[in-house]
Amino acid sequence: MATFLAQFQTIKNSCDHLVIAVEDVSDLWPTVKNGFEERLPFKRACLNNKTRNPVFLEKLTAEFILTTDSRLRIRNRFPQEQSLFWFREPYATVVLVTCEDLDEFKTILKPRLKLIVQNDEREWFIVFVSKAQANDDQATKLAKKVYAKLEVEFSSKKRERCCKLDIHCPEANFWEDLESKIMESIRNTLDRRVQFYEDEIRKLSEQRFMPVWNFCNFFILKESLAFLFEMAHLYEDALREYDELELCYLETVNITVKHRDFGGVDRGDDQAALLNSGNKPLTQIVQDDSFREFEFRQYMFSCQSKLLFKLNRPFEVASRGYSFIISFSKALALHESILPFCMREVWVITACLDLINVTASHHNDGHLAPDIEKEFYRLLGDLYSLCRVKFMRLAYLIGYGIEIERSPVNSASLSMLPWPKPAVWPSVPPDASSEVFVKEKMILQETSRVKHFGIQRKSLPLEPSLLLREANRRRASLSAGNMLEMFEGRPIFSDGSGSDASIKMSPSQKVHPSSMSRTNSSPGNFESSIDRPMRLAEIYVAADHALQHTISNPDLWKSLSSLEEFEQKYLELTKGAADNYHRSWWKRHGVVLDGEIAAVCFKRRNIDLAAKSYEKVCALYAGEGWQDLLAEVLPNLAECQKILNDQAGYLSSCVRLLSLDKGLFSTKERQAFQSDVVHLAHSEMKHPVPLDVSSLVTFSGNPGPPLELCDGDPGILSVTVWSGFPDDITLDSLSLTLMATYNGDEGVKALRSSSAIVLKPGRNTITLDLPPHRPGSYVLGVLTGQIGHLRPILKVFKPRALVDLAAAISSALLINEPQWVGIIVRPMNYSLKGAVLHIDTGPGLKIEESNVIEMESYVDVSQSAGDMAKADATQKDGSLAVDKDFEQLRLHDGRIEFPGWANNVTSILWIPICAISDRLARGSSSVTPQRQSIVDGMRTIALKLEFGVSHNQIFERTLAVHFTDPFHVSTRIANKCNDGTLLLQVILQSEVKATLTIYDAWLDLQDGFVHTRKGDGRPTSGFTSLIISPHSRAGILFSICLEMSNAEDEAKAPQPDSILNLRYGISGDRTIGAHPPVAVESPGPEGVRQDLIFRSALVLQRPVLDPCLAVGFLPLPSGGLRVGQLVSMKWRVERLRDFEEDEISKHNDEVLYEVDANSDNWMIAGRKRGHVSVSTKQGSRIVISILCMPLVAGYVRPPQLGLPDVDEANISCNPAGPHLICVLPPPLSSSFCIPA
Repeated sequence: MATFLAQFQTIKNSCDHLVIAVEDVSDLWPTVKNGFEERLPFKRACLNNKTRNPVFLEKLTAEFILTTDSRLRIRNRFPQEQSLFWFREPYATVVLVTCEDLDEFKTILKPRLKLIVQNDEREWFIVFVSKAQANDDQATKLAKKVYAKLEVEFSSKKRERCCKLDIHCPEANFWEDLESKIMESIRNTLDRRVQFYEDEIRKLSEQRFMPVWNFCNFFILKESLAFLFEMAHLYEDALREYDELELCYLETVNITVKHRDFGGVDRGDDQAALLNSGNKPLTQIVQDDSFREFEFRQYMFSCQSKLLFKLNRPFEVASRGYSFIISFSKALALHESILPFCMREVWVITACLDLINVTASHHNDGHLAPDIEKEFYRLLGDLYSLCRVKFMRLAYLIGYGIEIERSPVNSASLSMLPWPKPAVWPSVPPDASSEVFVKEKMILQETSRVKHFGIQRKSLPLEPSLLLREANRRRASLSAGNMLEMFEGRPIFSDGSGSDASIKMSPSQKVHPSSMSRTNSSPGNFESSIDRPMRLAEIYVAADHALQHTISNPDLWKSLSSLEEFEQKYLELTKGAADNYHRSWWKRHGVVLDGEIAAVCFKRRNIDLAAKSYEKVCALYAGEGWQDLLAEVLPNLAECQKILNDQAGYLSSCVRLLSLDKGLFSTKERQAFQSDVVHLAHSEMKHPVPLDVSSLVTFSGNPGPPLELCDGDPGILSVTVWSGFPDDITLDSLSLTLMATYNGDEGVKALRSSSAIVLKPGRNTITLDLPPHRPGSYVLGVLTGQIGHLRPILKVFKPRALVDLAAAISSALLINEPQWVGIIVRPMNYSLKGAVLHIDTGPGLKIEESNVIEMESYVDVSQSAGDMAKADATQKDGSLAVDKDFEQLRLHDGRIEFPGWANNVTSILWIPICAISDRLARGSSSVTPQRQSIVDGMRTIALKLEFGVSHNQIFERTLAVHFTDPFHVSTRIANKCNDGTLLLQVILQSEVKATLTIYDAWLDLQDGFVHTRKGDGRPTSGFTSLIISPHSRAGILFSICLEMSNAEDEAKAPQPDSILNLRYGISGDRTIGAHPPVAVESPGPEGVRQDLIFRSALVLQRPVLDPCLAVGFLPLPSGGLRVGQLVSMKWRVERLRDFEEDEISKHNDEVLYEVDANSDNWMIAGRKRGHVSVSTKQGSRIVISILCMPLVAGYVRPPQLGLPDVDEANISCNPAGPHLICVLPPPLSSSFCIPA
């Protein structure tokens, strides 16, 4: 079969559409040809895909060819060839006939037609062409009689194979009928041929691990099937075939023990052929029974990408292409020793550029979803970045490393990229002495660019290891050897190419000048160069000549031919990556690459564009807090601003440099920043420039008691200023604004210093004369200095807090009971004299106004040990002082006035509040556990505090308080006795930080349950007080049994829930959490105890000992389930009891069923929901059958049958359905499984 490979490739290239054969029996084709061909391409086509599901096509291309045409006559002269290339055979045969005489029809036409249509493999139908004139009634009648006979002979009830075309007055629906018959023929032919190819492929797949296996045969069959789908415009199925073919090939490559050539050594192989399936004929890449990996994998991807473009999915081409380039690059790395020099890098560059250009040309903006479009541009950015990195590696190998910006992003990319690993590093050609001299001169003249301010930094590396050592190590006659030999004949110097030529030697290792065989400027005799290590310049020249033999793309080689061309291509790739990243999710990547563009622009003296790019990069680094990276870029921005004479921007950059961590720059460099600021401030500036130095200099008022002045008296204000300048800096003048907080109309008061002020590094204390002010509260506003023509400004954006309100506890309180809610009032060095607190409760919350509000002094548990020692004593919890102030207050119209003792001390307000909830607590069971959401018990209290001399200060805060039931109740059946008695265990979980005591408990049972021995609902044993500690559990046992229903019970009102009643007491502290309600607190030990009542609803399910219906899952077919194959799921529904005794039998004998299946795993072919009739007699049964198709392989949950109108308790599952069932892959896919 592999011998037909060349013919297969030729046929595939010349055939791209379906063929419809025309059997012209009566020489009618010239007459009807135009009418037939005007219907092409077919607009309304419906074909079956591989899983036999209909697919509607917008258009289907085809061609009508006469059976006498040479293109059909020369096809498939041999049976094997006919079956192999069956995809190019006609998909329908149109037989054109005409006849005007019945005798002629019987004697001549009919036998001939029988002979034509006797081939069962062809799909045919007959078009009877009538030539009768419209006014010739006799001819018309005769034609109708002949056509009727034709239909009787060749049509049947199963299939209509005849249609009639009247040339002079055609019927309106003829063309629709013609297209319908053609589509039916094509569809049947396609299904039959797909089945044939699947059978043949399955046979070959079963032989995959036998010695007779031949991948070429498998490939021809598999691609024939894929091409068959492609011709029929079933691109999804064709793509699936190519994907399976690729997986099979990779599996064959990985498990084969036979050595195969990888390929990639021919001239031109360096240019990727990812999008060109015709790059090489298949006959050139065949090897034994398979294909060379280098060419074949690219051929596979090109076929897949062609189909994806036809499906209008360029995004998927880019996504698959990027993954393919990465994986194929790893394959190239494994065979790098046999490939041309730098073949891997060159191939990746061309692959990325081809993929970018083609996918971008097929992409239309706005036709994709926004997230898909952004991801598409992200992929293009990744392709540009990958191409850019490989391009820089090639440029570095030929000596262009001096032109590559040693930025963090370039260093991170190139320092992790390994060197090429040829079997032997290329050597210098004999006639390249002049080129070596030029490279030597370029290395000697290279000087690293000194940054602005004289900043000295160690150059970031652009190489993973020493190129000098790596190249010489890979030379044929040299090992790593003596490092001194590598530098023989040239002095050690520090070049700008990083660590390649910056190796330092000790004096004992230095070679005497007289022992050197040549100077730097003379490359010397190359005939003996093999006996010594290569120098760096020689490595560059050798790589250059080797790349000339590797690179066949003239555009790529032109971009490496000179520094100018390299810089232009480098800028193009960087811009492409940055622009696409800006249009994607990864905008930060684009900003980082803008910094690389800025470096090139600066080198070309396009300072304005460089400054704009550097500003974006600095904004990103500053926003992310990447100060190390900001320290690399910010000096470049400052240099651009200085060249552009942007004084404000330059000063701002200098201040930002001074504001960075001190460890990023030396003291000398920081002094240079300050020197430029001072020098520019005292230079000839046209206008004073305001400069915000808040990040460098900070200030505040001194701690301690506030400054107290009598009305109209002057004073002195002390301000602390922290300077971040490295040296002393003199402020010609200083002004400070004070903002009044008690009155917005008071405006801003400015204070000015009378003399120059010198700020030293670190803390400085400045005193300012305070003119007469009105009594009140003032906060520091803006501090403004004057340095020459420069005005440094320090802004205070937010005044300090004067008071704070917080909840005293965070644990839950009792719901539906009056509770003390504590609010801590903490003044912050500010008097609360005459303060008024407004309280507004949220929904579900009310204040018990009949009770008083208590206010007492409060000692914070977080205060220092020294402060705690000053107190005489504290309570056990340490929160309230023993010698505390205490006062009872009343609430008037939702407001409380603070007493005088609470002006300057922290106090706590205890407010009696009750959270209201009409919801009855509901318990849970061990089968269906559930807990109350914390949100259900959350309530809010809005507080508004007015304070200050004129009550002009307002502090607002909303506090959240959590309320809960005292218990969470859950139930479980502890035991079931032989007499039917059930021991019900009720578990009580404490929900509060308090001790709960249960004095009594009783259970009101729902319908269907009664207490044993007609008890009163109390627990089984003698019940005494039960004490439950905070957040602990306790249990109570009740003895119950099932109730025998009677007519009297049915007349009673139904009780759906059981009610648990608890009489309990609580012992807790209001400073911790829940506590006894305010209204029932005992005034002393002699008080009478008042108990609380808690009720919770419990749902007990009556055990169904005698269910009504049984639903059984019938066994699956013994052959197993496979993806894409229909299977019948069956359930048997059987009546176990007469429905007349059950309440649901009052309706009728119909039962509603519903099939539930995961749509990702199953496709339901039948009705998912409907009614079935089940007789009311006991023992009657019915089988419900549903057609399903599994969509995924593996262990999946089968469809489930449910009866929505029947209570689950009345349904018995016998036999029960399996939890998981095994679904096998399709027969073809199973061939890719490797046996254990």
